[in-house]
Parts: sequence; structure tokens; C-alpha cells
Amino acid sequence: MARSTPERRALRSLVWLLVIIVALIGGNAASVLWNGGSWTPKLALDLEGGTQLTLTPQLSSGQSVTQEQLDQAVGIIRQRVDAAGVSESEINTQGGQNIVVSIPGTPDDATLERIRSSAKLEFRAVLAADLASNSTIGEGGETGDPSASPSPSDSATAEPSAAPSPTASPTDASDPNWITPELQEQFDSFDCATVAESGANVAPEDEPLITCEQGTGLKYILGPVEVTGARIADATSGLIQSSTGVSTGEWGVFLEFDGEGTEQFREVTERLVSLQGVRNQFAIVLDGQVISAPRTISAITDGQPQISGDFTQESAKTLADQLKFGALPIGFELQSQDQISATLGVSQLQSGIIAGLIGLLLVVAYSLFQYRALGGVTVASLVIAGIVTYLLITYLSNQQGFRLSLAGVAGLIISVGVIADSFIVYFERIRDELRDGRSVDGAVEAGWKRAFRTILISDVINVIAAVVLFVLAVGNVRGFAFTLGLTTIVDLIVVALFTHPMMQLLGRTRFFGGGHPLSGLDPQALGAVYRGRAQFRPSAAVSATKRASSSREAQRRQTIAERKAAEQGGNGKDAR
Repeated sequence: MARSTPERRALRSLVWLLVIIVALIGGNAASVLWNGGSWTPKLALDLEGGTQLTLTPQLSSGQSVTQEQLDQAVGIIRQRVDAAGVSESEINTQGGQNIVVSIPGTPDDATLERIRSSAKLEFRAVLAADLASNSTIGEGGETGDPSASPSPSDSATAEPSAAPSPTASPTDASDPNWITPELQEQFDSFDCATVAESGANVAPEDEPLITCEQGTGLKYILGPVEVTGARIADATSGLIQSSTGVSTGEWGVFLEFDGEGTEQFREVTERLVSLQGVRNQFAIVLDGQVISAPRTISAITDGQPQISGDFTQESAKTLADQLKFGALPIGFELQSQDQISATLGVSQLQSGIIAGLIGLLLVVAYSLFQYRALGGVTVASLVIAGIVTYLLITYLSNQQGFRLSLAGVAGLIISVGVIADSFIVYFERIRDELRDGRSVDGAVEAGWKRAFRTILISDVINVIAAVVLFVLAVGNVRGFAFTLGLTTIVDLIVVALFTHPMMQLLGRTRFFGGGHPLSGLDPQALGAVYRGRAQFRPSAAVSATKRASSSREAQRRQTIAERKAAEQGGNGKDAR
């Protein structure tokens, strides 16, 4: 027997819901098998505990930290932690001096690097080096082959005897007159093993800098800062491509300067193009150490250079996140790293779950009492919504670092009422259509058209409220907003892909379609005589008492406009 169109649509919707559930199960299984994921959501600080980092500022002699600098650093660190996918973290100041970062669980090395690195980026011209770097930088930030052999002009060694004594004041950042005999002596005796203790990361921007390149031990004398990291508008990571568009397999960081930075970088690269030897190079300095010193083969006018170096995918992303969200106003060093216990504990989680189960049982009891067998659809819909929500939260926990806090659990508990409310709206619309004299099949379709608009508007308002709360709040409140918004979206999915299709299929069964007294869709029990517009249809199947009861029921359901129309009709009849 061929299936009707509503039945085919119902089956198609159920298949789509099954596809969504299977996809979520598959995504979680992949995380468990290959990414160290779990079948249970990760918990936040208040329920599991985690790691507490205490950062203390690195200050030069006579320098002090201000509250404004600490507040700015807190904001930047919070953005970095969020960019790493770590949820429900806490960042606060301590004693007007330190910054305390509390992270759920055990953070990985990349997350720790994001937090404690100041990411102070500077662009300085190279004045001298013990061995020239071989990388190049050209139009659009394209890097040349770092493995190419250096030309004689590119392999200059700055020996003490070869350094000319300054004859005049420096005219630009590439002027050799910056190299005084005292600076040359410091350079010759400088040991790259002590670069971290040399104070290079807090060196003045308007003076030359002696430092080394990370990973190679190459020493440099660099000119004053010409472009700072504050001029960076955006930073991303990815694989570097050659001029022909072929991937080199090397990871890099792609920068985009703002208007002022673009002009500054253009002027610098236009000057460096005409210089020879190491003075043609432009050092990219991160926290006082050179990460790349490419040769300049053409001027960069678009303000979009790229940083190449010994990057992995993770280290490139870490640096891009640090630069994107800004350099810290001052440098920080890790003072301590401790494990902290949960502030609330598993017992509080268990109490929250018990409260949720009690609320769920009350909703189920009310549904069965009010809607008879139709309440079973409510129970099944709640089960499906629970499965989808659990799989979604687990997937986000595995892939995006989401952590479930007690506030998030509260959002899940409240969602039970939000989801149940949608079912009640739908069922009441079906009952209204039955009272209007429609068959069960017709009442299901007509009731859905009326109910879905109401459900959609209600859920959209909930999502908007959750988004606003998530954006404006911090800490655990964001967890509440997130779970509330997520479950509201799940509500729409379940109502559209499960509840309505199930009603379409059940409406064609003898039990529900025939209006069995226990089905919750019995037209006679509902008083199915109301036709609308203050008109009533007498029914021979009901007694006078039943008819009077149905009439009173209909009158209670009349709108104000219908009541006025009835009164005006009655007044007109009396006037005649």
C-alpha cells in the first residue's frame, strides 16, 4: 500500500534525525579513538579542579607595574585562553602585582605558552651578524628558499676590527653609526645561552639591541624598532606557498598591518632593498629574540608580510593567536604552577543532576495526567532531546575544549521546561483544531502550522537572550548562557524532526486517529462543537448537558473580537 505524502515526509524527517544522531556518535567515536577524547563531557573548575598559574611581571630597574597594565594584561590573556578553546577559565589580579590564571584540568604546552608569553613583536633592521641568515622576504611577504647557499655579500661576519668607528650621528635604523666600540665589544662577548637573562625582552625601542636567533644561536646587532606589534591588525597561521602557488610544506604566520603599520613597513622595505649584505635583512623579534631575519628582495607595499621559521602547526597557531590578540603591556614570567581542587565538587554535581531528574519526573507525570497516552510522545521527545544534547556537549568538549560547570548544569535543567513547553503548545493547538470539528489527521497538520510559529518565536527570543548573556558575561554565567542557547536550538530540531513526524504517524493509527478515550485526542471529551466566529454546531451525539458544557468551553475560548461580534449581532436582532 502506497504511503501518503504526510507519512513520507514524516519518515524523511525521522531519517534526518537519525543521521544527525549517528553523525554525532561518529564524531565522538573519532575523538575517543584518535584524539584522546572521552564519552563524557569535561568538567569545569568548580566541579573538577585544575591548574593555577601565577604570573609575575618582569620589570627593569626602576620600573613599576600599574593597575591599568594589569587589567590590560588580564583581558589579553583571557582572549588567548579562549582562542585556545579552553572554557570556564578564571583570570584575576593578585596583590596589585601578579596575575593568577586558573584553568580546568591539565593544560597542554601550547596553552601554557599562550598564557605566559608576552608576545612582544618588533621589526628591527639588521646592522651586524656573526653569520647571515639565508631566508628572504619579498612582495606580499613571500619567503625565499632558506636552504639556498648564501652569496659572498650575504655571508658577512662582524669582527671587532672590521667595525668602523662612528663618524656621525645615525640617520636611520640601518645606519652602521649605531655600532659604537662599546656596543661592538658587548656583541663579541655576548653568549646566546644568556639571552633570556640579558633583558632583551624589555630593551628600549629607540636603541640598538644585541640578541640571538631562536634555535640557531646566531648573534645579531639590530637597529632601533621601526614597526611594533601594536600595528598588527590580524594574524593567521597556515602553510607557506611559493610564488607559483605550490605549498612548501613549511608552516608560517601571516600578518596584516593596519594603515599606519603598512606605511611604516613599506618605507622600511624600500630602504632595505638597496642595501647589501646583512644590512639587507630585516629581523622579526619576538620577546627579545630573533625568530626570523629574512633578506629583502622587494618592497612590501600591501602590509601583508609573513613570518617563516622553524614552526610546527601548533607553534604557528600559538604565535598567530598571541599576535592577533595583542602583546602584553609588560613581560611576565611563571612564578608558580599548582594543582587546585574543585571549588564545589562532585557532590554538588550529583545534587544538580538529582534536581534535574526530579523536575523531569514532574514534567512526565503532568504530561501523562493531562494528555493520557499522548504524554508518551512528550516523554519520547524529551529522551531524544536529552540524547542529542548530551552528544553535542560531549563533542564540543572533545573538539572545542568546552567545560561543563554547575551553572551549565542549571541551564540544562531549565531547558527541560523550555522543551516541554513546546510540546504543550503543539498539543493544545491540535486539541483546538479537534474542538473545531477537524479529524485527527487534519488537526495534526493544521495545529502544526499554528504551533510552529509560536514555538519558533519563543525559541528565537530565548536564543537572543542567551547570546546577549554569553557575550556580556564572564566566567560560569557564560556556561549557563551557552547550555541554555544550545538546548533551545535542540528543541527546534526535536520538535521539527521527531515530535511532529511522530504525531503524523500516530494520527493514522486506530488508537489515536480513532480518538480513543485514553489517547488524549478524544473529540467528544474535548467538546468538539466549536467552529469559530461565535458559531456553534449542535451534535446529536452529545447530551444537552454535554452541549451546554461544550458551549461554556467555547465561550471561554472566544477572543475579545468574537465576543464583541456576538454582542453586536444580538443587539441588531433586538432592534428589529
